[in-house]
Amino acid sequence: MERTLILFKPDALHRGLVGRLLARFEEKGLKICGLKLMRISKELAHKHYEAHKEKPFFAGLVRYMTGSPVVAAVLEGKGAVAVVRKMMGATFGFDAEPGTIRGDFSCSTSYNLVHGSDSPGAAAREIELFFSPEELQDWTPGYFRLGYDPEELPAQG
Repeated sequence: MERTLILFKPDALHRGLVGRLLARFEEKGLKICGLKLMRISKELAHKHYEAHKEKPFFAGLVRYMTGSPVVAAVLEGKGAVAVVRKMMGATFGFDAEPGTIRGDFSCSTSYNLVHGSDSPGAAAREIELFFSPEELQDWTPGYFRLGYDPEELPAQG
């Protein structure tokens, strides 16, 4: 099983879409391991988006992400990073395919509703930035037994 970080950005909260978007991930078969409403500090935004610090949109991105609350989530499932990226769709809503989150809910080049880790390594780094170990839960929902082959499931403790 693999974990990934999702951030429901301020536009998702302001539009009242967090519940609908989170439900799509659950309906796909991903489980929630961590979930919280939070304000991202400027320091955290700088760490999270450090790969973009030299790009012209960096200051605006930090301002946007720190200006309103976000909902941070850790989701788990087989190939969770790739599954979430595919479900989110192309970065800009006008490029995203119908059926994806951005394709169904966004036309903007600036506001794209969600962030998802782009690799398992990035997911590990980002999860550590946004969640302490105590905030993450290890559990096996009943639907995992129906959605995964038995050998894919974590050992029961």
